[in-house]
Formats: sequence, C-alpha cells, structure tokens
Amino acid sequence: MVPRQSVWRTAVANQVGQLGYRNWIVVAEASFPAFSRVGVRQVPADVEIPEALDYVLASLEQTQHVHPRIYLPRELRSVENDYAPGIESYRKRLVVALHGHETTELDQQSLITLLQDANRSFDVLVIRTTTALPYTSVFMELEPGYWDSEAETRLRERISRERMERLVRPGR
Repeated sequence: MVPRQSVWRTAVANQVGQLGYRNWIVVAEASFPAFSRVGVRQVPADVEIPEALDYVLASLEQTQHVHPRIYLPRELRSVENDYAPGIESYRKRLVVALHGHETTELDQQSLITLLQDANRSFDVLVIRTTTALPYTSVFMELEPGYWDSEAETRLRERISRERMERLVRPGR
C-alpha cells in the first residue's frame, strides 16, 4: 500500500500539469466544506497546510503554463492565539511556505463564493490537510504563466486605440 503522503503528492503532481488558466487549487484546513459538484477533485493530505502549500507552489514553479494568484482569508490576520492556540506559529510558517509570493486578502465567504462561481465552468483541486485552525485555507487562482495582467492591459488599450482610430478615420 502506498503511504497517504505519497498519494497526495502524486495527485498534486498529476493535476498541476493538467490545470490551466482559471482553475483553482485550495490547500484547505481540516474542516473545509466538501464540494459535491463535478469538477472538484478532493485529495486528503496527512500534513499541515504549510507543508502542502510548499509542495504545491514548488510544483507550480516548475511549470511555465500557469502561475498562482494567491488569496488568504482576511480573518486570518485577526484570529487570536488565545482562541486558536498555534495560530501565531502557523502564520510564521505560512510566510515561509508562500515562497515570497504576494497575497491578496478577501473575506472567507467571498473566497468561497469565488470558488463556487469558478467551479461552474472550471476545475478545482482541494487538498484537505490536517490543519485544525480557523481561516487558514489558502486559495490559488491559476493565471497564464506566459501572459500577465500588465500585458493584458496593454493589449486591451491597443485594441481600444485601434478601434477609436477606425471610428475617427473610416475606410482605413
């Protein structure tokens, strides 16, 4: 029998190559809700979020076709160690596991809504860890690895300018 840790790592390695733009990966806390929709793949991992996140990001960094836009629940910043023992240590380990990637904070409910909306058309990979701390799930929306938002903005501006030029100078 293959150890569970190997199973989740193998599943992540297999999925990363198949996932593309607008797919999502969630490295989830133990109580993260199970999704029943087609297109959500759930993989149990017998590790804490920082270890799973480190592995997922290292896998994504080996690809050229996608890179992650990382979201954290806004609530994580305000959870107190008195009510969630270990949260301060978790936040420190999370910083290391993020590999220097920038993050965006949104309310947890907003992140769940984004995930549900994305799943109507796109695949989602949920890696359920053993972390038992509130508001600790890490959400990743995959973006093209070879085309960033600055390039997209420049393209849209150019298309808009060309459209305006055609309107101003018909027959060109």
